[in-house]
Amino acid sequence: MPIFHDNNIELHYLMGGSGEPVMLIHGLGSSSADWVLQIAALEKCFRVIAPDLPGSGSSAPPNSIYSIESFAQSLWALLDGLGISQVNVVGFSLGGAVALEMALQRPACVPRLVLINSLASYRIDHWRKCLEVTRSWLLARLFGMQRIATSAARRLFPHPWQKPMRDRTRAVVSKVSAAAYLGMINALQHWNATDRLRLLQSRTLLIAAEHDYTPLAEKQILAAQLHAEMIVVRGSRHGTPFDSSMITNASLIALLKDQPLPSEEQWVLDTPERLPDKFRSEIIYKDVLEIDDYIAKMFG
Repeated sequence: MPIFHDNNIELHYLMGGSGEPVMLIHGLGSSSADWVLQIAALEKCFRVIAPDLPGSGSSAPPNSIYSIESFAQSLWALLDGLGISQVNVVGFSLGGAVALEMALQRPACVPRLVLINSLASYRIDHWRKCLEVTRSWLLARLFGMQRIATSAARRLFPHPWQKPMRDRTRAVVSKVSAAAYLGMINALQHWNATDRLRLLQSRTLLIAAEHDYTPLAEKQILAAQLHAEMIVVRGSRHGTPFDSSMITNASLIALLKDQPLPSEEQWVLDTPERLPDKFRSEIIYKDVLEIDDYIAKMFG
């Protein structure tokens, strides 16, 4: 896994494929490896860069406080080091905040932007946000990351056929340090892009889960403010790139190729009977715990 060093920043990242560059930014408690369901589809047509954010995956923690602004600056430094001046950016959850911040820091350099289950502000202005933040703080402080991992796995993937994803979530999130987890929550709470949205120049797509943690109405308002296209995935929970990988991948490819988005009847949760055998085998749908081995084979 390549490592980027610049001004005391140490970022690990995955890179593969060829073509127009696309950066994938993971969410809270996750890492670049968890984009495997998208990398398998995108690297055939695009140059994919998937970093571990500071304090996540194999990347070292930041030298100062965690902040969305500094995460975005670090990723631009990585892209500058790779000689990439323009990049399409896809961000999931916390990664969506970083993606939006990147596009606002360099508006002319992000032609296409995708925000998945993400907002332009996570400041406490709604009871559901207050509940989510309080719940995360209490679980991390009182019970540790193992409890957070178990709770997250059950909430994200409640269906019987999603057991491999529950197992994967427990295994990954339980290894995250509580300090990093709480530092990233704090970064989200102190970040707000609502007064800068007019600066955005990207063609933007919002992908939102029907049953996300935060209100769908707020994402619909954000889509209107950004003049963005929007897809609402029926049956999906917060982990849309995982539980609805078919519509996620189809939507990303359509946007990145400037093609029409999938029709509304396709905006649905993955179920075993909907996944073709070839697709299942390519993305290791039944063996999500093997993601790390699969990533190692793909990127060496």
